[in-house]
Amino acid sequence: MLLSLDGTLVVQLINFLVFLVILNAIFLKPVGAAIARRRAYIDSVARDIEQFEGDIRTLRTQAEERRSAARREGDAVIAQARAQAQTEAAGISADYAAQAAKLVQDAHATVAREIAAARENDAQIVESLADSLLTRAIGPGVAA
Repeated sequence: MLLSLDGTLVVQLINFLVFLVILNAIFLKPVGAAIARRRAYIDSVARDIEQFEGDIRTLRTQAEERRSAARREGDAVIAQARAQAQTEAAGISADYAAQAAKLVQDAHATVAREIAAARENDAQIVESLADSLLTRAIGPGVAA
């Protein structure tokens, strides 16, 4: 009496098989297809991410190369401008040194002329000064 095989077992087996067919048609196949589509989408996104990361590395490398080239170019321009400025400064310095030398030469010439003019009248000035001192020391009427 524990287990007896009768017609309900066959009905239950048929019922179970019908349930599996319906479950497979309505739920398992669509869900499996959705999971497969989702997996394909995730895989394509992962490939795209890998590709974009590679592109980013490439672009960063290119950007760094461009920055390096721009720095080198900028340094060259600055060095050229610095050299030009030094050349101009040396020229200006030389011009002003020449002007200063001319001014010093003119000043020496003027001083030399003034000294020569002063020495021409030395005797006369000394005599005038001696007379003036003598007049003061002796008095106005005695000197002559």
